[in-house]
Amino acid sequence: MNFIYDLHRTMTLQKLILVFEGDFTQETTKSILAMAERDLDSSGEESGIKRKVFNVMVEALQNIVKHSSEQGQKAGSLVSHSAIFMISKDDSRYTVMTGNPIVKTNVARLTQNLNLLNSKDKEGLKEMYKEIIKNTQISDKGGAGLGFVDMARKSGEKLEFQFAEMSPEYDFFCLKVNISREKE
Repeated sequence: MNFIYDLHRTMTLQKLILVFEGDFTQETTKSILAMAERDLDSSGEESGIKRKVFNVMVEALQNIVKHSSEQGQKAGSLVSHSAIFMISKDDSRYTVMTGNPIVKTNVARLTQNLNLLNSKDKEGLKEMYKEIIKNTQISDKGGAGLGFVDMARKSGEKLEFQFAEMSPEYDFFCLKVNISREKE
């Protein structure tokens, strides 16, 4: 039962204010957003910062829901539809973090896209956003590829990401987005 205390201590040290682990659906997403919105409202945070944090949360959660179909349930395996969403807050920033399984064959393309995104400055991100809106078809998963671009634009910082090996077929995609609490 020490894991309960270990988890509590980890959450406190990491300044986590909300954690959800499990299957992500539109319903769980709505519940998570409602809880986070209440927390942001009760914190007295400046409205512009609340809006940025909320927008990043929406995009991050939509990313998990849209791509959860990539995973197949495997009995006795770590690979499942299960994903994780976390938000932390310290004196200078909010951090939105997600993790979900991803098919290994998609890792190289995703890495390339995120590295390209991270190479852009504010103006470059704006141009990338316009280009996607002009020239992109909606995918079979319901997205046009704007989510990561929008997160980068709202946060004003590089997106941090990493892949952890889960199985021969799947990696666990970890994403971290920081949003400054400083007024611009």
